[in-house]
Order: sequence, then structure tokens, then C-alpha cells
Amino acid sequence: MLAAALAFTVVALILTVSPGPDTVIVLRTTVSSGHRAGFLAGLGVNLGCYVWGVATALGLTALLAASDAAYTAVRIAGVAYLMWLGARALWKARRSASTGPAGLAEPGDGSGDAPVRALATMRTGFVTNLLNPKVGVIYMTLLPQFVPADVPVLPATLLLVTIHNLLGVAWFALVVLAASLMRRGLARPIVRRRMEQVTGIVFIGFGIRLAVESG
Repeated sequence: MLAAALAFTVVALILTVSPGPDTVIVLRTTVSSGHRAGFLAGLGVNLGCYVWGVATALGLTALLAASDAAYTAVRIAGVAYLMWLGARALWKARRSASTGPAGLAEPGDGSGDAPVRALATMRTGFVTNLLNPKVGVIYMTLLPQFVPADVPVLPATLLLVTIHNLLGVAWFALVVLAASLMRRGLARPIVRRRMEQVTGIVFIGFGIRLAVESG
């Protein structure tokens, strides 16, 4: 199992640093709400990975891959959520242009210096990860290859998912650190407005890509 875990670590590292909605969520949250919020968003992403990992061990992701209806349902939900995140970011950027810096903050969203709601921040990362069926399909096709035949499937799968999550924690820590160091400059109203516009377009782009990709 040790050899399999080491081999998986190399593959998981590549997956972890590949750009995707999860990294964008953590980056945007850190810039808008601070490093604590960024870590909470990353924790939500990691919880989503654990859900996919358990589903893989139980064979549920195989059902997702085999059922066009199930895959399409999750994909549509994921597309809708990414589009909503993108539209909200663009709306905040547009509103800030007419209302000033206050337009970038919404009551209870944890923007600027407002108190961050831990559960809401974690939920954003969790839902973003959970509504991406590609994560489930990747887990289904990748994890079983690194589970030896003589090892119990569920514990071995959770071990691999834990390795992936530890790499994710390290990666998100780097993202949060980098964003925190640049936050003062990025927090200027005009810069934040441009960042909201860019992240909005990125989220919509991820949504379009997810919509056009086949299972």
C-alpha cells in the first residue's frame, strides 16, 4: 500500500495544482474576506472531496458515470451554480462602479472587514466541489487503480483521499498566503472591481466548459 500511496501522491499533486473553480474560490474569498475566510473556503472544498471519496468507495460514482441522467443532473446543477457565482461577481463589480467601495460588500457575505460567516464560506467551497461531476468521474477512474486487491477498499480509498486533501491544504495555504500578501494592493476599490469582473468571467467560463463537456 505504501508504494501505491507514493505513486498516487505524485498524480494527486498534479491534479491539485491544476487550475479550476476550487482555487478561484479560495483566491477570491481570501482577497475579499481575509485569510481566515480563504482557509474556510478551502476546508469546504476538502469536505467535498471526502464526500466524493466515500461515494467512490461505495460505488456511487460508478453509477454517476454510467447513468446519463444522473451525470446530466449533477452537471446542470454545477453549471447553474458556477453561472450564479459568475453573475453575482459581475453584478457586484457593476454595482460598485455606481455606489463606490460599499458596493463590493453585501450584508452577511463576509466581504471587506465584515464578520465572516464560517458556515456560509465553507458551504461555497463545498458546493462548488460537490456540484462538479468531473471530480467524481476522476475519482472513480483514478482511485481504484491505486488500491491493492488485498486491501479493504473503503479504508484504502479514504487514505488516498486524505493524501489528496493534505496536498490540497498545502496548495490552498500557498494561495491564501500569496493573496494575503497582496491583499492591501488588491483591496483598492478599482482593483477589487476589476478582480470581481475577471473572476465573474472565469466562473462563467468554467460553467460553459462544464456545460459543453460530455460525460
